[in-house]
Amino acid sequence: MQTTLIVGSVAIWFASLTGFSSAVAQTGCVAVVVNEKNPITNLSATELRRVLAGEKHFWTGGLPIRLFVRAPGANERDVLLKFLGMSESEYKRYWTAQVFRGDAQMEPVGLFSNGMQREAVVLYPGAVALVNLQDVKLGMKVLKIDGHMPAETGYPFN
Repeated sequence: MQTTLIVGSVAIWFASLTGFSSAVAQTGCVAVVVNEKNPITNLSATELRRVLAGEKHFWTGGLPIRLFVRAPGANERDVLLKFLGMSESEYKRYWTAQVFRGDAQMEPVGLFSNGMQREAVVLYPGAVALVNLQDVKLGMKVLKIDGHMPAETGYPFN
């Protein structure tokens, strides 16, 4: 119980630092995050779909995009699949075909924990990932989608 209170307090504190209200930090929204040094601040939903589907290979300025996804069964993975309109098996076949055709060098790296996702986003300047809003940490930058932040009307992962 005490650990839950501490984690919740940290999420509220972080949300206040990043401009999110405490109510937003507790909604369970999924945020699109990139490395904090990435100059990108906003994507259209169409651009985001291209990034998450591996159709866009470079950020503006030439920085290679490196997509990190949560492993099957994670909430963020379910949100990704819903956004792309694919089942888990369709997603796997899609990426196998992308690699086979040479449209991608490899499929996205599946990570098993929020900590691994944080490390990947901090380590790779071109990284992009979907992260539960309360799990956003230092070194990650939350992107606006069509000008909206998580929990705002119009954000695709509320």
